[in-house]
Amino acid sequence: MEREEVIQLIETAHYQNETPDLRHLDLRRTELKGVNLAGVDLRYANLSGVDLSETTLNEANMTGADLSKANLTNSTLQGANLLGANLAETNLENANLLEATLRNANLRRANLRQAKLVETTLRGAGLVVADLHEGNLEGANLIKADLSGAMVTNEQLSKTKSLKGAILPDGTTHA
Repeated sequence: MEREEVIQLIETAHYQNETPDLRHLDLRRTELKGVNLAGVDLRYANLSGVDLSETTLNEANMTGADLSKANLTNSTLQGANLLGANLAETNLENANLLEATLRNANLRRANLRQAKLVETTLRGAGLVVADLHEGNLEGANLIKADLSGAMVTNEQLSKTKSLKGAILPDGTTHA
């Protein structure tokens, strides 16, 4: 699907006062840098390797979507639903994920440098070897998250809402 087709689908849905529906679509070869995808239904879409940098995805539903190796640098995903999404090796540097849901998401080896994860739900998320340098985890829920080998400081972790049952970077489990 071409960039122009995606934009047309979104504009048509908005004109008809409907939620833009891009569920289950294979968008791997679609150039989406800077596109406004706010509120779009992207459940189970394949966005693997796609350049989504500087994209607005506020309130988008990306449940089960494949965003592995995608570029989401400087993107805004406030309130987005990424339940069970695959974000392995995804670049989320300086992304805004305020109040986003990443429950049970795969963030293995993800770049979350300077990401804003304030009040974000990361319950059960796999953050194995993820880079969280300078990321803001204030109020984030990391219950049962796996942070094995993650690059994150104790100071960052002290600002989270909960780490109950989380596997910490050193392999120990938080009480």
